[in-house]
Amino acid sequence: MTIHYRVSPGARLQGELRVPGDKSISHRAVLLGALADGTTHVSGFLEGEDTRATAAAMRQMGVTIEADGQGALRIVGAGIDGLKAPEASLDMGNSGTGMRLLAGVLAGQTFRSRLTGDESLSSRPMGRIATPLSTMGGQIAMASGDTPPLEFSANPGLRGLRYEMPVASAQVKSCLLLAGLYARGETSVYEPAPCRDHTERMLNGFGYDVRRDGDWTRLTGGSRLRAQDVEVPADISSAAFFLVAASITPGADLLLEHLGINATRDGVIHILRAMGADIEFSNERNVSGEPVADVRVRGTQLRGIDVPQHLVANAIDEFPALFVAAAAAAGTTVVSGAAELRVKESDRIAAMAVGLTTLGASVEETADGMVITGRPAGARVFGGGEVDSFGDHRIAMALTMAGAVSGGAVVVRNCNNVNTSFPGFVQAAATAGLSISAYEDDQS
Repeated sequence: MTIHYRVSPGARLQGELRVPGDKSISHRAVLLGALADGTTHVSGFLEGEDTRATAAAMRQMGVTIEADGQGALRIVGAGIDGLKAPEASLDMGNSGTGMRLLAGVLAGQTFRSRLTGDESLSSRPMGRIATPLSTMGGQIAMASGDTPPLEFSANPGLRGLRYEMPVASAQVKSCLLLAGLYARGETSVYEPAPCRDHTERMLNGFGYDVRRDGDWTRLTGGSRLRAQDVEVPADISSAAFFLVAASITPGADLLLEHLGINATRDGVIHILRAMGADIEFSNERNVSGEPVADVRVRGTQLRGIDVPQHLVANAIDEFPALFVAAAAAAGTTVVSGAAELRVKESDRIAAMAVGLTTLGASVEETADGMVITGRPAGARVFGGGEVDSFGDHRIAMALTMAGAVSGGAVVVRNCNNVNTSFPGFVQAAATAGLSISAYEDDQS
């Protein structure tokens, strides 16, 4: 059955809300806990399809992972050299993060393995990790077009690598650092723009020495990981939809609790503040090596801006939501340097352009971004209408939030994939004050 959302006018956006655990950190907690010596306990784990796929893959390689279904995991680590050959392909579903990170681990194993995914993941580019992994000595076969499935030959040992990423990517950086755990000598990765640093933070937390030298991140292979207790903060990428909805809804006043505010992930907050959003932090603290705060956002009139290039990389996953904010802003917003959006779960530039145009926004696609002309103060932002998510969880949630300031009902079709990152989204949106319902049919 296919799930669709319907949002009626009249959103309030009031009260307090805690969104699910951070997806990026949840993936890494499972991987490093599985490779550590000892037992790792994780709380706040995201119980989404993507992160469960990573946990399932580690179980297939002999790691004991017990889950209570409420975000608590007990991981009995196999040690850096203790994984076992899986008896079948490792199916990562829709998870590009899971596939790219796990590829770094599998490239250094002494057994054969195969990574697969769903139709969407099977069309996503993997040459960006396969090329440097091959330079390290990894033996990887891919489908034509450098797409999954990925097949890894048994490898007696990788070599350290000095690699300058042509485009900033936390997934590529993390993949190579994880491969570097199995390599002789030093692995160092240069990032041309800041990108999320969860892998480095967590490796250090597990007792592995990772060094930062300007724009280079370095580690030396051959050490071991020590089990830790990990508390996963709420996911800023999931919170972004509510940050935007509350910012554009008159009279909104919403508190997002226990939110991760890592400086390599907070581009969405900087961009919204540049647009005039009323966002403030309280109760700032450090949790398992990650900065966390309670974040209050109130409704106000946003203004269009040219999004600064230096903020693009660390807000890349939040741009579907930010496009909605731009459509609600007075003036013109220009986004460039975001070509990465075209090779996500969907072409997110094209998908959001179609959806926003259907709802009445003025949108112009560019090769690497979008130009959005918003509405003047006091004007109704969107009309009602029916839009499609193109099977992309972030498109589905972004267009749902457009319903907060629409003159008529907004129907978002094909929302099944929201469960990859935000199980319980409809309930959370209703708790926050959206008039939302989900329904099923047997038509895609």
